[in-house]
Amino acid sequence: MLVFLHGLGQTPESWTETITQLKSAGPRLCPNLAELLQGKAPDYQSLYQAVSALCSQADGTLDLCGLSLGGVLALQYAIEQPRKVRSLALIAPQYRMPKNLLRVQNLLFRFMPKTAFQSTGFEKESFIRLCGSMMDLDFTSALSAVECPVLVLCGERDSANKKAAVKLTELLPNAEMQEIPGAGHEVNRDAPEKLAGVLSRFCQRMEQGG
Repeated sequence: MLVFLHGLGQTPESWTETITQLKSAGPRLCPNLAELLQGKAPDYQSLYQAVSALCSQADGTLDLCGLSLGGVLALQYAIEQPRKVRSLALIAPQYRMPKNLLRVQNLLFRFMPKTAFQSTGFEKESFIRLCGSMMDLDFTSALSAVECPVLVLCGERDSANKKAAVKLTELLPNAEMQEIPGAGHEVNRDAPEKLAGVLSRFCQRMEQGG
């Protein structure tokens, strides 16, 4: 099963154009991260536990594709459940949270009106709390546990995440990296057709045994 995990501030619909153009067959799952947190504390650990439970209930091995926050969740799941994950596609990933950037983002979020968060599925305070709860995440020492094939992707214009994407590719045992021309951070929105092409080729390789 191919599982798509969207970024913070996105919804499952952010993947629609990419999934529509994806040539790989098979079942697909695209959960709403905000809905997974309903009734739970709005923090990263609660969200990860909800995503982990969802993935663990799925039959067979999984191909996980995550963008930004979704990529962090996918990476942690692959570290903790390596036998469950056949492959990873990580878009604009971070494996060690950039604390200064998160602090600046959270400061900016506090000055934004509540209405700006409505499309994300989160209340303003929950959104800010979730971001703040990621501050100390650091998977550096555990990356060697991820032995499955990993495709690291980054938009050509995503300068904030490119350095981390390059370094993550170097640290993972079985990873390769590609830039998506013309795309910024939200590759699934900026270049869905190009992203679908890259993912289709990667998925075909996995279906053929890597």
